[in-house]
Amino acid sequence: MSERLSIRPLGPYIGAQLSGLDLTRPLSDNQFEQLYHALLRHQVIFLREQPVTPQQQRSLAQRFGDLHIHPVYPHAEGVEEIIVLDTHNDNPPDNDNWHTDVTFIETPPAGAILAAKHIPETGGDTLWTSGVAAYEALSAPLKMLLNGLQAEHDFRKSFPEWKHLKTEDEHQRWLSAVAKNPPLLHPVVRTHPVTGKQALFVNEGFTTRIVDVSEKESEALLGFLFAHITRPEFQVRWRWKEGDVAMWDNRVTQHYANADYLPQRRIMHRATILGDKPFYRAG
Repeated sequence: MSERLSIRPLGPYIGAQLSGLDLTRPLSDNQFEQLYHALLRHQVIFLREQPVTPQQQRSLAQRFGDLHIHPVYPHAEGVEEIIVLDTHNDNPPDNDNWHTDVTFIETPPAGAILAAKHIPETGGDTLWTSGVAAYEALSAPLKMLLNGLQAEHDFRKSFPEWKHLKTEDEHQRWLSAVAKNPPLLHPVVRTHPVTGKQALFVNEGFTTRIVDVSEKESEALLGFLFAHITRPEFQVRWRWKEGDVAMWDNRVTQHYANADYLPQRRIMHRATILGDKPFYRAG
């Protein structure tokens, strides 16, 4: 029986739909190799009809590397590496902005695997955008300016205190997360450790300022970059069905979860794969 995957690109810069895999079963080395290279090439990949359990999702994610345990979000029962994103009227989403996951730590995630467990009848799409395509579309003088600059990333920008005051326990978890995750610096342009491609690595969710320039210059540059990164031509949009799985390269992408479905409910399970320290290396 052929183990060759079918890969259908969804756009010229980012996104592909894969078929020919059953993620509820362990993948052969050959299958995993194809999956891994499809992810590197297309930056985000999608598979339909994959009713994975939290344990199966964790096992697949562990093939890519060690997993992150989120300081705030709840996790699947007995599987602390799988966070549960259960959003509804009493728990509205807080990820309806363009962001790269967990850039507030020294070694932001290399990637993530998201499984759709309960989908609203309409709405709730997720969009991804390519930091590689966005960087490559910049003029040479602007690339030269940005290369080597550093920006500050702060946990509190996406997780402000007022959102975590419902219970004393939740507030204490937030205070502990803030203490463990002080603001830190990452390069504005990041070099992918495997492909060597350059990508913009600032995001509206966590980036607060570019530290090498004045406050006014930082504000102007970040305002431009946040708008530029999210141009439609660099994006792919996924309309979820229950059982879908998405995987993305968190080092070179941003995503936005549409919050247009309330009062309906949306439940997603996410595994987050630990990465390495971002760096910039001139090409």
